[in-house]
Amino acid sequence: MNNFVLHGNIIYSKNADELNIIENGYAVCQDGISAGIYSVLPGEYAEYEMIDCGNKLIIPGFTDLHVHAPQYAFRSVGMDCELLEWLELHAFPEESKFFDVNYAKKSYSMFVDDMKTGFTTRACIFGTMHTDASIVLMDLLEKSGLKTMVGKVNMNRNSPEYLCEKSAEESLKETERFVHLAAQFKNTKPILTPRFIPSCTDEVMYGLAEIMNKYDLPVQSHLSENPSEIAWVKELCPWSSSYGNAYDTYGLMNSKTIMAHCVHMTEEEMDIMKNKGVFAAHCPESNINIASGISPASRMLHEGIKIGLGSDVSGGTTLSIPRAMILAAQCSKIYWRYIDQKYKPLTLENIFYMATIGGGEFFGKVGSFDEGYEFDALVLDDSTIKTTIDFKLRDRLERTIYLGNKHNIIAKYVAGNKIF
Repeated sequence: MNNFVLHGNIIYSKNADELNIIENGYAVCQDGISAGIYSVLPGEYAEYEMIDCGNKLIIPGFTDLHVHAPQYAFRSVGMDCELLEWLELHAFPEESKFFDVNYAKKSYSMFVDDMKTGFTTRACIFGTMHTDASIVLMDLLEKSGLKTMVGKVNMNRNSPEYLCEKSAEESLKETERFVHLAAQFKNTKPILTPRFIPSCTDEVMYGLAEIMNKYDLPVQSHLSENPSEIAWVKELCPWSSSYGNAYDTYGLMNSKTIMAHCVHMTEEEMDIMKNKGVFAAHCPESNINIASGISPASRMLHEGIKIGLGSDVSGGTTLSIPRAMILAAQCSKIYWRYIDQKYKPLTLENIFYMATIGGGEFFGKVGSFDEGYEFDALVLDDSTIKTTIDFKLRDRLERTIYLGNKHNIIAKYVAGNKIF
């Protein structure tokens, strides 16, 4: 049983705009679940292992809602391209190599090692169209102790011949094979992954909706990332009123769906996301690097659309969710100043919420220390971030996000299991 107590300075979200800050507090883990936060430890937990973290910060683990594992090896390359050119010149050639499971294991091992030692405790991950390579990725993640979802990508049109499934039938058949093979894992689960509408025929999209309902599976894809992509979807789906409407017509928009980017959103798409409970994965670094634009993240958060953060490697250059938090705040300031002053910039409280509960909710009761939540935690030592000032805990958290790195993490727990 994972019964223990972390003693230290505890910070977690009260809601999207407020933090709970407990100085010299106690976070109780009971069988991998949070039994609450206390200023004075109740006697019923007196026999639990006490882990004294001293003056360090104890926060929930971070969730990465959108990342491409096969693109890890070429991160920071092709940053002068826009989306479609970047896919053609860099992403597709690299992903084609994953037909070789030995190459897949070598590449994915680097990805998993980096994620294991970072701030991320949960992640939703794109693989490639190769079923066997995607299972290799799941096996490595299972051994890491992280809790993740992995998708075998569907793409049977408008893709290079060397990276295109032969037919809709083959695409759907391989997807079901992937789902069955993935049943062997406990902590790593399958997620249906149509790359985006341009790469999938109507038959595949409707077929994935049937598989989704048959196996009760979640879905991840891309939505309204780049103007050229949006125009392409309009050509491919002239019957749709918007990119989001096309996904909804296929039957793929619901509370177990993640749509990455959501940069150029119509009012209809906003309404679909909110009414169907679809999650937005905000990927600010990627949106900057490949010149997609600035997502209305603050608007989505404050209008009740579920939203978390994504590193989006390799459009993003790093798996660091703190990096995504910083850029989310900075991009929201530019959005507010130059695009729409109705929606104020994201605050520290907002971006912390998005990194924890905002994205964590996709996995269930995750991202908080409230009673009943799965016990994901990071213990942070910010003493190496030099200063002459005796900062309050909120300021110490902010400085650690902006100035710290993975070396400030001295302990990491997922569902009560210690990763390191």
